[in-house]
Amino acid sequence: MKKNILVTGASSGFGLLLANELHKKGYNVIGTSRNPEKTQSVVPFKMLALDITDENSIQSFGKQLFSEIKQLDVLINNAGFYLSGLAEETTIEQGKQQLDTNFWGTVRLTNELLPYFRKQRFGKIITVGSIMGLISLPGGAYYAASKHALEGYFKALRFELNEFNIKVSMVEPVGFKTNIVTNSKVAENKISDYDTYRTTLKDYTRDLFSKSEEPTAVVETLLKLVENENPKFNHPVGKGSSLFPAIQYFSFKTFEKSVTKNINKFKK
Repeated sequence: MKKNILVTGASSGFGLLLANELHKKGYNVIGTSRNPEKTQSVVPFKMLALDITDENSIQSFGKQLFSEIKQLDVLINNAGFYLSGLAEETTIEQGKQQLDTNFWGTVRLTNELLPYFRKQRFGKIITVGSIMGLISLPGGAYYAASKHALEGYFKALRFELNEFNIKVSMVEPVGFKTNIVTNSKVAENKISDYDTYRTTLKDYTRDLFSKSEEPTAVVETLLKLVENENPKFNHPVGKGSSLFPAIQYFSFKTFEKSVTKNINKFKK
């Protein structure tokens, strides 16, 4: 019997690429999007409506999902967005929206599906985090906070679900060529004191993403996790993804100097 795999945020980015590859490999893939009708005609897998910030949407989705499938083998939490901007220039409301989607939305959906997982006594929960869940950089305070929160939550959940034979893992990509930046939301409250630093940081970030890798490595890592019977928890992906967290942990001063030096290269 084909394994059933749920991929949230499957209309673009990592989610779309992964869902297509899983479908090619013969898995029964169910993707989600807030507006599935916009992509259903151009993807080969089933798309269902889901807004992870809406409790009613999540509850309706859970009922619909298990009216169509008898078991769920793998949940891949991928839905979310990127909020860019300096910490003080980001409104609290924007910050709440970032956490409500990336963290609480992921938690809400996971909690909705956990009773089904526990009943069947097996399954995998794979969450697409970010290198920003292991380190933090200027211009992404709330995004990093949301991804750090996911790391803490799923580390605890991994222990708690072990007796039910439910495997929990995280994938932490560096910046890859996806639409995460073009689809990002930007801090609204501009403060003149930050004008020079903001411009420098913007140029640095633009250069960084222009040199980023294609997302193939992330998709390959996720595919291996789907097929691995006993996966470990952390899976950093991309150039420097294992080195940067180690440097920050063992010598934050060294990490801080390196980041500052690289950003200052773009100061005008």
